[in-house]
Amino acid sequence: MTTLTLGKALNSGLRTAMEDDPKVVLMGEDIGKLGGVFRITDGLQKDFGEARVVDTPLAEAGIVGTAVGLAMRGYKPVVEIQFDGFVFPAYNQIVTQVAKIHARSRGKLPMPITIRIPFGGGIGAVEHHSESPEAYFAHTTGLKVVAVSNPADAYWMLQQSIAHPDPVVFFEPKRRYWDKAEVDLDAPPPPLFSSRVVRAGDDVTLLAYGPMVKTALQAAQAAEPEGRSLEVIDLRTLSPLDLGPVEESVRRTGRCVVVHEAQTTLGMGAEIAARVSESCFHSLEAPVLRVGGYDVTYPPSKLEEEYLPDLDRVLEAVDRSLEY
Repeated sequence: MTTLTLGKALNSGLRTAMEDDPKVVLMGEDIGKLGGVFRITDGLQKDFGEARVVDTPLAEAGIVGTAVGLAMRGYKPVVEIQFDGFVFPAYNQIVTQVAKIHARSRGKLPMPITIRIPFGGGIGAVEHHSESPEAYFAHTTGLKVVAVSNPADAYWMLQQSIAHPDPVVFFEPKRRYWDKAEVDLDAPPPPLFSSRVVRAGDDVTLLAYGPMVKTALQAAQAAEPEGRSLEVIDLRTLSPLDLGPVEESVRRTGRCVVVHEAQTTLGMGAEIAARVSESCFHSLEAPVLRVGGYDVTYPPSKLEEEYLPDLDRVLEAVDRSLEY
């Protein structure tokens, strides 16, 4: 077992992928000499050279467009979008090219591109640095979307995403980059597109992904002295959703609360709530509830703690669910 921060686990995952496959190429703004604004690529250009760790111009559409061309020639580009809000200049490339070329070419041109996006708030940043755009990409057919929450998943899921033949949008919770945990570098990893129960419970099923998994676990711990047993499931993958463990849990608890940072309206929680309601209708003792960001622009840093779902808001939703 090795203790790693989530950021260091990502760095180690990138290093291993590059060692295993010479076709893996990293591209992004300031990822070379600087090692990225969060130092996720620190040391990789020094060890693998400027031809495989490429400092690009500040042009997200150009970065992703170049990755499309490289993928067509058999490479496996790993693109870093410096911050979540900077992905939108490349949105056209991602949804009209990256997501569709495989189908457009009748399977002749796979797109093994991994697009890394630091996402979410909690770091006191300015505008366009704390957004949660995951629903845009999960809604787009042709893209796989994952969101890691811990160092072990960061290490393994990044390697699995890079090796996957389809394009993967890989969301990294930036405020969890410095969280530490033990990582077994030799254990077989769980499947990439799977959810996982991270805390067992009997009364309410809590669903979360990315930065909110830690918040959900804190809520479960805080509820325990009050005699409430909360089961926490880390969704891990947003497209395709693995709802098998979720449905099994909800049929047992009869209650479900979905937590995410993104705005509540038309967020991932809406799709999850609809599908859980359809598949577990006769087991539910209460409506599926959602806890998310408010339907406003992400606020200035002094107000972000009022915007982000926290322990109290999650527990309030749990209380409402148990009142039915």
